[in-house]
Amino acid sequence: MTGTPEHPWFGDETVAAERTAPGTGRSTAEKLEDLHSRLEEAQDPGSERARQKRDEAGGTTPRQRIDALLDEGSFTEIGALGRTPGVPEAPYGDGVVTGYGRVDGRPVAVYAHDKTVYGGSVGETFGKKVCEVMDMATRIGCPVIGINDSGGARIQDAVMSLAMYSELSRRQLPLSGQSPQISILLGNCAGGAVYAPATTDFLVAVEDQTTMFVTGPQIIESVTGEKISMQDLGGARVQAANGNISYVGSDEDDAFSYVRELLAHLPSSAFEATPYTPAPPDTLNDRDTELVDIIPDDPNSGYDMMDVLTRIFDDEDVLEVQPDYGQNVITAFARIDGRSVGVVANQPMSLAGCLDAEAADKASRFIRICDAYNIPLVFVVDTPGYLPGAEQEKLGLIHRGARLGFAMVEATVPKMTVVVRKAFGGGYAVMGSKNLGADVNLAWPTAQIAVMGAEGAAVMIQGRQLAALPEEQRPAAKKMFMDFYNANMTSPYVAAERGYVDEIIDPSQTRLRLRQSLRLLRDKQVLEPEKKHTIMPM
Repeated sequence: MTGTPEHPWFGDETVAAERTAPGTGRSTAEKLEDLHSRLEEAQDPGSERARQKRDEAGGTTPRQRIDALLDEGSFTEIGALGRTPGVPEAPYGDGVVTGYGRVDGRPVAVYAHDKTVYGGSVGETFGKKVCEVMDMATRIGCPVIGINDSGGARIQDAVMSLAMYSELSRRQLPLSGQSPQISILLGNCAGGAVYAPATTDFLVAVEDQTTMFVTGPQIIESVTGEKISMQDLGGARVQAANGNISYVGSDEDDAFSYVRELLAHLPSSAFEATPYTPAPPDTLNDRDTELVDIIPDDPNSGYDMMDVLTRIFDDEDVLEVQPDYGQNVITAFARIDGRSVGVVANQPMSLAGCLDAEAADKASRFIRICDAYNIPLVFVVDTPGYLPGAEQEKLGLIHRGARLGFAMVEATVPKMTVVVRKAFGGGYAVMGSKNLGADVNLAWPTAQIAVMGAEGAAVMIQGRQLAALPEEQRPAAKKMFMDFYNANMTSPYVAAERGYVDEIIDPSQTRLRLRQSLRLLRDKQVLEPEKKHTIMPM
């Protein structure tokens, strides 16, 4: 939150004049020497004490971090000689390194905070440098990647620091939905330093290294008396479980690797196609036949939905987003026919695949990201519906669940659905139903589609009749009703007869049918009515 004492605001005016004056009558060689000297100083401009502290902690410099992320030798820096106006002895860079480079040959704009200069806090020159690369990204249509390690606002810059935060936030809106914005959090991000990352599309953190919070432990203790550690308050895993982080890397290299994989699934802008990766042929292989045995015969038994997902796309490369949050639903990127698709799937291993408030938030936001970047959606369904309970009502399941249905209808990209087992109640509707706008609906023979499962229906429909029977006759009567209900109400053939399912397929054919469907839908267009924008549920 403050500048570092190693960099005073005012220095000796005579020394300052000598340092900054271009000189008169100097030769070109002397001017070049002066340039190289300044650029060398700008490479690691923090004070000796700040740099020593970083090095002893095993930290990396902002330029090392940028080089680890970008293609080798592709970084072009701008603003290296920028510094605080009116402060002759101010360090170069003003606490941030900015420029352009490439990831897998594609252009990106990038900035990295320098914690050794004013604690990486935001000042006037800092803000102008970041605004410049954001403006360029808006003009050319490329992703913006921020490597964050900041103490927040620069207190001694007063309103100028706040103004720069506002300028940065203002530039995030035109970029939002046009080009991907990714934040990599590699240190303590507090106060205003968390709002800007939270507005980006994806946030990536590092285990035991990242913390993020609006107010830190010291302020919390002074105001409320509550004592809490930095990691317990805003550690990477804590904030991932809170829904604020997309992925937690084991170290910086893992975080950078995830961002590169993420970019490989995203277009440079909404006006470009996603990168193409050579796809295997349509012919089936041995892995497809394993799908037949994944779904347990017992409809109440769990299984790992990832075992399904890794078999129905081009390969096993399924990149999860927010795996630590709302774990009863999986949001991920995969590929069909070499092109990126977004996946929304229920996870029976968590809450039996029920949709709760967290899962609804997670899925609806992911759907909107995919729709913004023209990435087709695939829903893989096995859900008993929305999770009941007083706690969920307190958490606002009504409006948060409604947002999921809203996002489903709002999305105009190709939407394909595969019902592998349960599709009950409201879960049937929002998880890619034809009624809410899915283009192609497929179901496995193991699918069950109804208002509710047989167990619940027995209670709701036959409860009184069963209670009136002698106790020894109730189990047999209940089973008879449930068998009838499953055969006549939950059977996927009932939905197929009425046109709510396009095709009931052999599970081993899933990859092929998804490919064929996406080829059909590749040129899908939806004409939307002219209006300013929709209004999402509360």
